[in-house]
Amino acid sequence: MGILQDDVVIIRQSEKEGEPNVITVNCPDKTGLGCDLCRILLFFGLSIVRGDVSTDGKWCYIVFWVVCKPATRWGSSRWELLKKRLIGACPSCSSASGISYYRSELQPPKPPDVFLLKLCCYDRKGLLHDFLFADVTEVLCCLELNIKKVKVSTTPDGSVMDLFFVTDTRELLHTTKRQEETCKALEDVMQEAVISCNIQKVGPQITACSQASPFLPSQITEDIFHLEMSNKLPSVSLTSNSVSVTMDNSLSPAHTLVQIICQDHKGLLYDIMRTLKDYNIQISYGRFYIKQGRKCEIDLFIMQADGKKIVDPSKQNALSSRLQMELLQPLRVAVMSRGPDTELLVANPVELSSKGRPLVFYDITLALKMLDTCIFSAEIGRHMIGDREWEVYRVLLDEGASLSVPRRKVEEGVWKLLMGWE
Repeated sequence: MGILQDDVVIIRQSEKEGEPNVITVNCPDKTGLGCDLCRILLFFGLSIVRGDVSTDGKWCYIVFWVVCKPATRWGSSRWELLKKRLIGACPSCSSASGISYYRSELQPPKPPDVFLLKLCCYDRKGLLHDFLFADVTEVLCCLELNIKKVKVSTTPDGSVMDLFFVTDTRELLHTTKRQEETCKALEDVMQEAVISCNIQKVGPQITACSQASPFLPSQITEDIFHLEMSNKLPSVSLTSNSVSVTMDNSLSPAHTLVQIICQDHKGLLYDIMRTLKDYNIQISYGRFYIKQGRKCEIDLFIMQADGKKIVDPSKQNALSSRLQMELLQPLRVAVMSRGPDTELLVANPVELSSKGRPLVFYDITLALKMLDTCIFSAEIGRHMIGDREWEVYRVLLDEGASLSVPRRKVEEGVWKLLMGWE
């Protein structure tokens, strides 16, 4: 089509504070493209307030209206990095011969090299969150480092040992220059709190040992994932408001119309798109907007991988139930006893492409900091629950702090921040 790479993604920044920025994507289509783009926007902390997508089966045109958090600093370099990431998620113009359907068995991801980032710091209340976000998350994002796993623990001598297993998008972390650049960037942010910082490549044996056990205690799976196992809609309070999902095959000869009405939450459009991606569903036309009272209305004209509408009632019910579940409770949050200690557990489903939800650990640590609750140790692991993979964050709360804040308040505080309702 003769489109230039710079025209694949066009970002028009708002001229007035409070008005949305407009991001336009014009590229060949593929199943799951909307999910990949929404995930990037979520990672950059942007909220989608309106969206439109259309495709002719080969080429797609997507427009997102996004807003930044008031406290977020966005310079030209940040917008350029976002544009680079969005372009990287788009298929090349040479692939416009037809829709590229997502199939995990045909597209096994190449495992990147894993590096251990070891950071030793002086401890203080809120330090874990200060490291993981504030200015540091922005630094890690600009450095294009992805945290795969983390183990954080405090020591009796008043220091914190942070072990981060990371991958490098630039594939340069094996070089001395890149390692020095990373440590200097972190030290500039942490300043006098840093005791030492070093990075080393780890082999598959250490990587395997660093991973949490693939199995969780039965009490955890029963308490947190009982809704997933029983396939019933949640009745507990840590859910979104009512979600309506209806399907109609009478309005289009080739597409099934999916209409969703629900309450807005952080990553809402991502949760919808990742569900459709995992079901290998193609969106031909879609519209998303938020009305007053944070009520969202979404209209999607979809078709299956074979290019046909969904007419099988069992397939309709399966997709409708999954969408309801993902929007009512996109994450699981619980505070439980771990022997004599108190443990916070947060879990989110992993895409079939092995991508987890962005910035979950940031929200967890920020919520605990706001609750004046300290963290003794933390770890991230992947677990198979039923037939799905979950990313599980296990945070051991400081014994003294955990006694001062009611468990229910901790659960609700973490849940509201994760949902963007703080």
